[in-house]
Amino acid sequence: MLRLATLLTLAASPALAMLSPFYDSAEKITTILQDAAVADALRQAPIGAISNTGSFPDGADEWTVRTQECDLVLKLIAKPPGMAGKATYSVEISTPCP
Repeated sequence: MLRLATLLTLAASPALAMLSPFYDSAEKITTILQDAAVADALRQAPIGAISNTGSFPDGADEWTVRTQECDLVLKLIAKPPGMAGKATYSVEISTPCP
């Protein structure tokens, strides 16, 4: 009976709803690509690379979007899920293109 209660508790745990690191990275990149402010900051230029380049002192991810003309540095802020679900993200431009 104790095992069943433990399994039910674990099954309801939000930790089990977390994405694998691969899919979490895909979620972050999708957030970056869908952000209109990012597209405008890049002046709609074609993207050469998107890289996770570290983290900020507050723990937020640092991402760099590289085009031929510019390296746009972004801060990706995690929004934790409620009881169940995946984290979502919002984007802040940290270092704009000149």
